[in-house]
Amino acid sequence: MKGIQHIEVSNRKAKYSFDLNRNITVVCGDSGSGKTTLYRMVRSFYEQGISSGVKWSCSGEKKCAVLSDPNFWQQNLENIKNSIVFIDEGVKFVLSEDFAKAIKGSDNYYVFFNREKLSQLPYSVDEVYQIKTSGKKNHSFVKMFDSTENHIYTKKSAVKKLK
Repeated sequence: MKGIQHIEVSNRKAKYSFDLNRNITVVCGDSGSGKTTLYRMVRSFYEQGISSGVKWSCSGEKKCAVLSDPNFWQQNLENIKNSIVFIDEGVKFVLSEDFAKAIKGSDNYYVFFNREKLSQLPYSVDEVYQIKTSGKKNHSFVKMFDSTENHIYTKKSAVKKLK
C-alpha cells in the first residue's frame, strides 16, 4: 500500500480529520471517546451518500466502505475495491485466519475500531491511535504509542551498517 490517505468526515455536529499511513489502522479508546460516532457517520455516508448529511473527503480519492455483516463479509469484501474499509468493534470475523488471508494483498485500507487484540493481522504499533478532541467538534487521531525511541535501527544507523 503506497501513499498517505488524508481523510475528513464531517456533519453539522462533528468533524474528524486524520491520516492513514499504512493499510491497517487500529483506533482504540474508552467509551465516549468518539469511535462509535465516527463509525456511525461513515456508515451513514456509505449507506445513504450525501443525503445522510455526512461529507466524505479523501486525498487519494478512495471510496468509503463499511464491512459489518458477519454472515456475508467474504462476499461483500470481494466487491470492495480501492476503498477505505471501516470495521466496528465486536464483529468476530476479524479474528479469523480467513479474514486475515482475505485482506492480504488487497488494494484497500482498513480502519478497525477495536479494544481487543488483533493478533492475526499484521499491523504496526505505529498505526494504533486514539481520538483526540479539540474544541467542540474537531477530532483527530493521535498515536497511542511512541515507538520511535525503541526502534532497533534508525534510518541513520541502517545506512551506516549498509556501507
